[in-house]
Amino acid sequence: MSGVFTATEVVGHRGLGRGVVGGVRENTAESFAAAAAAGADWVELDVRRTADDALVLHHDAALDDGRAIVDLAADECARAGLIGLDEGLAAIPPGVGVDVDVKSVMEDAVDAPSRRTVSLLLPYLRREAARRRVFVCSFDPGVLLAVAEAAPVVPTAWMPFVRHPLDSAVAGAAGMGCPVVAVDARSFGLTGEDPRPGRRSVSHTVDVAHRAGLQVLSWCPDPVDAARFAEAGVDAVVVDDVAGTVSALKAARP
Repeated sequence: MSGVFTATEVVGHRGLGRGVVGGVRENTAESFAAAAAAGADWVELDVRRTADDALVLHHDAALDDGRAIVDLAADECARAGLIGLDEGLAAIPPGVGVDVDVKSVMEDAVDAPSRRTVSLLLPYLRREAARRRVFVCSFDPGVLLAVAEAAPVVPTAWMPFVRHPLDSAVAGAAGMGCPVVAVDARSFGLTGEDPRPGRRSVSHTVDVAHRAGLQVLSWCPDPVDAARFAEAGVDAVVVDDVAGTVSALKAARP
């Protein structure tokens, strides 16, 4: 089927991987460049808004000292080591796709629509979509619906929460009109785990998703599970071990 991904593609999680991997910290220009050099087809980055409506890259809602990103100005975030979205995008080579993980904040529910995280992001999405592959994923369905309405050229991926049941993950993504469902690897079941009653197999889930017009992305499998998922037809994997996953997928191909 045609779609966002071809074969089983590798997405570098927060760049080269969460935390510090290979001496580079997640969500930094260095991590993004390293992920591309290691063979990632895509780089995933986490976007948050600041108190003065800038977009910075950080996974968690707060810094290590407990200060919430949304309460800080962009210059305060920079002093804490965070980079802006422009700097992060500039570090990703043109041939590498961008997976934008949008981190909504509670204030998006009450602030002026123009200040909401997704509204601030839309100009970047339109620009990037004109020059490279890009898609948006989020735990927040409202973000995905807003992107579909205001920037329909940008594909969306619903990312249900941790260990979310497969049934509602696939049905929910299809119901929202997302072309991709992003499934926690633990929802599929990891290698070595006991079977869970009622859990559908990876291949069954992928088949139903494909028949619904969805592609399937799984986040954070290790290289062994990434290869297993690829064999079952999963279209892309978001991983913390880019080089290991690239190698495992190559070894698994006939």
